[in-house]
Amino acid sequence: MHILLVASAFNSLTQRVLAELQDRGHTAGIVLALGDDEALREAVREHAPALIVAPMLTTAIPEDVWRAHTCLIVHPGPPGDRGPSSLDRTLQGGVDSWGVTVLEAVAEMDAGDVWAWSPLKVPPQAGKSDLYRGEVADAAVDAVLLAVERFASGTYKPKRQKAADLAAGWRPFMKQAERRIDWATQTTESVLRQLRAADSQPGVLDELLGAPWYLHGGHAEDELRGAPGELIATRAGAVCRATVDGAVWLTQLRPWREPGSGLPSYKLPAVEALGARLPAGLPEVPSPLELPAGRRTWSDIRYREHGPVGVLNFSFAGGAMSTAQCRRLLAAYRFACTRPTSVLVLGGLRDFFSNGIHLNVIEAAADPAEESWANIHAMNDLVEAVLTTTDRLTVAALGGNAAAGGVMLALAADEVWCRDGVVLNPHYKLMGLHGSEYWTYSLPRRVGADEAARLTQSALPVSAKRAVALGLAQRVLQAAPEELGDEVGRLAAQLAASPDLAARLADKQAARVRDEAVKPLQAYRDEELAHMRRNFFDPAEPHAALRSAFVRKEKAQHTPAHLAALGLPR
Repeated sequence: MHILLVASAFNSLTQRVLAELQDRGHTAGIVLALGDDEALREAVREHAPALIVAPMLTTAIPEDVWRAHTCLIVHPGPPGDRGPSSLDRTLQGGVDSWGVTVLEAVAEMDAGDVWAWSPLKVPPQAGKSDLYRGEVADAAVDAVLLAVERFASGTYKPKRQKAADLAAGWRPFMKQAERRIDWATQTTESVLRQLRAADSQPGVLDELLGAPWYLHGGHAEDELRGAPGELIATRAGAVCRATVDGAVWLTQLRPWREPGSGLPSYKLPAVEALGARLPAGLPEVPSPLELPAGRRTWSDIRYREHGPVGVLNFSFAGGAMSTAQCRRLLAAYRFACTRPTSVLVLGGLRDFFSNGIHLNVIEAAADPAEESWANIHAMNDLVEAVLTTTDRLTVAALGGNAAAGGVMLALAADEVWCRDGVVLNPHYKLMGLHGSEYWTYSLPRRVGADEAARLTQSALPVSAKRAVALGLAQRVLQAAPEELGDEVGRLAAQLAASPDLAARLADKQAARVRDEAVKPLQAYRDEELAHMRRNFFDPAEPHAALRSAFVRKEKAQHTPAHLAALGLPR
């Protein structure tokens, strides 16, 4: 069946729905709903779809379109729930179960007949964006696939929503006044609910050190204390702020700006965003790599060991890895390699694995080209360390999506395990970059030269199942986001106990020697960086403008050509 996806952005859920539909043999086209109804109508005429599905939509589909075609809208919320801030209000309220509904487009928002819905559990510590890419996306895909199956049957009659439920379920857009934190009275748990309900957008507007900021990220701290509302410590770019009964870590800040006063602001690591405003003498409190059981504190890198298995967890906001973060992760990796383990797992957490270099930090740098250059070298150093580890097996365990250099970091490991639902974007093209991280070595050796060229030039997402079929990954893990760590640990222990472990390590060492003799890793790096230096430093290159638009979340003016052509006859 040919399905047209209508979305306000080609976001993670839209990408996943596209990949899942393609995996099941459907053809799919995409049109971005950017306020030009005539462009949307033209796309509908051009595609002549059997069905229209809207995975993420912030504007209404024109009435003439939904009257002529069945249009299915994905609404994050169970049947009867309505309104644009449903997820925010749900997290702020602290519920433990929820759902996603697929309903038919009608004139009244979220009031159409229900084609399918899927329940989900809300983990207590998840922020909005993490939940959206995890449990919400899982439930949304389940509901979309069921709705598509029911539509294709031609016999299913969707369920009409009751007028009383529709009236009771409406919840309006959540304004900043409802998100405000009262640091003098609110407990840590209450503050965390406010922060998690606004992460990563729109953030919680607050005053900090005499200026207005949007606060992003919220993690409990169980030892540090101070006067409520005061900053009491820093750690790896984050700041710790006291509450009435504890403290929370804020990982990112975004400056508030008067509407229309200039370029939109963007998130930065909190310490970098505050800059000279940060109080002198504020202590930097490092977090040990190995935390005692029961500690509640924030750290973006952690190491733990279970017999012959070492697990190096890392979690960077938005999956972006700055120069400093890459260097800290490399130091942790080198430490892990000193431990007496035979299997080393990288990742293994829910949400993003990695999206490569940190474009926001680069954009804010005094010299973005120089910071880009430092960042790509730091990323390359990390990937090289993984590629040249020959005394143990390495596993990249992806609980969430990966893109660009983050995919190549995963491919540096011996095995790549992806949670079912992970989406990979193994390309750099849309950011005007040639790419580095040894991709010209790692990608062709896994999928072949022709497929490597197709993946990098088509700039389209790849599902976990498709990644295994192509050779990008070795396993698809059927685990909920919260259960991923246990499943990864179980499988890694099996790998460490495998009777052919010694033979695999010997083969790995021999292959590295052979590959190095054919073409040294340094040669791949030098060739890639020659292109990247031009991308970064040549003012005629498009990367700087593309980076600025991406960082500031500038709205696209039209559906990109590589998406507009998708699903159309060649």
